[in-house]
Amino acid sequence: MTSETSELRDGWAAKFWRFVVRHRVSIQDLGMLLAVLLVGAFIAFESDLFLNEQGISEKQAVIELDETLLLGGMLTLGLLVFGARRYLDQKREIKRRTAAEQQARTLAYQDPLTGLANRRQFEEALNVAIAATPAAGKTHAVLMLDLNGFKQVNDVYGHGVGDEVLTIVGQRLLRAARQGDLVARLGGDEFIILAQHLIGPEAAGSIALRIIQALAEPVVTGSLRHAIGAGIGVALIPSDATSKAEAMRTADVALYRAKAERRSAFRFFERDMDRLVHEREQLERELRGALAADQIVAQFRPSLGLRSGKIIGYEAIPSWQAVDGSAVAPERFMAVAEDTGLIHEVARRVLERACLAAMSWPQHVSLSVDIFPGQLQDPQLWKSMLATLEAVGFDPRRLTIEITEAMIVHDLEAAKLALSPLRDAGVSIALDNFGTGYSSLYHMQAFKLDKVKIDRSFLENIGDAEAAKVVKALAGLGRGLGLKVSADNLGGVGGVAMLLDSGIEEAQSSGRLMSADEARVYWLGQGPAPETHPAGRRSA
Repeated sequence: MTSETSELRDGWAAKFWRFVVRHRVSIQDLGMLLAVLLVGAFIAFESDLFLNEQGISEKQAVIELDETLLLGGMLTLGLLVFGARRYLDQKREIKRRTAAEQQARTLAYQDPLTGLANRRQFEEALNVAIAATPAAGKTHAVLMLDLNGFKQVNDVYGHGVGDEVLTIVGQRLLRAARQGDLVARLGGDEFIILAQHLIGPEAAGSIALRIIQALAEPVVTGSLRHAIGAGIGVALIPSDATSKAEAMRTADVALYRAKAERRSAFRFFERDMDRLVHEREQLERELRGALAADQIVAQFRPSLGLRSGKIIGYEAIPSWQAVDGSAVAPERFMAVAEDTGLIHEVARRVLERACLAAMSWPQHVSLSVDIFPGQLQDPQLWKSMLATLEAVGFDPRRLTIEITEAMIVHDLEAAKLALSPLRDAGVSIALDNFGTGYSSLYHMQAFKLDKVKIDRSFLENIGDAEAAKVVKALAGLGRGLGLKVSADNLGGVGGVAMLLDSGIEEAQSSGRLMSADEARVYWLGQGPAPETHPAGRRSA
């Protein structure tokens, strides 16, 4: 037998077997019907033999007409039963297929977690809405939302609790939207709403306000309460966009502006936003280029012992020095670094450069660096910082980490988790911008601070009697907790004496930032601080 013949035989065998498997129920039923007919014929034949046992003729030895009719009736009844079963089976199969198709459509158009519409359903509805131009004086609106505080819930309590929070938020959004508005989840903690035929932008603003109010109450999961807010970007159709892609883009641009406020807020799209977005994208590209070209360095601001007038430490400030010698203000590029995740690389380089510069200072001259909000999201922050100190050979006991009051209030547990190992290694922790936030004695004691740094906004008018009382009260609170107290500004003419009178022993110069070489020369000479320069001042 040739291989071709063998393959042909195997092919026919496979087809036959597939046919048998596909129609196995029908074959079983037909086989049962055939068996019944055979049994009936055998019984009829045997009956004739039994009844005519003594004198059976050749004619009587075959099945007669009445027996044939009986067998025909049995066959007809069997075929009717067979047909009825096939009809019922087909009906059940159609029902199952219809349910499966409905389920597939549900899965294709519905978010499986929240039960809301998904991106696909939303985009199809948005295309229909754009094609159906609203009546004169009316507008469609796309409201894009991004939750505030949700990442913290996922990081601290896990994705199970995070999913529960998303489900509750979805239900609140449904209640806040109008009947007929489409509420969808795009993915993660991003939601979007399509509201059609609104009477002007004010109606879209009303929906956004209802959403903010709906999320103002903490979300409760078990025994936990989660503070969840939202940034909302609003784009109007057709005034802001005439296509699906443009509507989504303009709503996203408006959302970016709302998120910049770091609280629950909504913003309408404005044409000027496009220019700002392009400028930001350009700044991000330039920042990445600056990192690649090693243009991010550390500059320094000195801290003075008020009684001795001597330098006791320097604060390292991130600085971007372009090739042409121009400088980009930290408040410009650090915000971009935070948003893009580049903050980790920027902070690492600044710490490394600052530690290398501080190696040439006397042991009693300390170094301080700021911790930025984006860094607290990195659970390996302390390992990275200690690795940098070890690589440079810098003593951790000479380093002070400055964290703002607002960061501790916003997420005390994340701050403790990120910085407690550093404190255990000998690094000091200072509370920056003291007096501007809402920290309580509990926060200050739980975080185990070493120093508080009174915000410069209280020191600029220290000559005023009321301002002096506030400074004295803040200093007294710090000293009462056993902490060092520093001032973020010398306070101008006569400020040193008033600071000392308030119990403050050290203050930071408000002069322009100095390079590493200038800081070393300035320390050696102990001369006057460099002249004040607005670009070198850090915002309060």
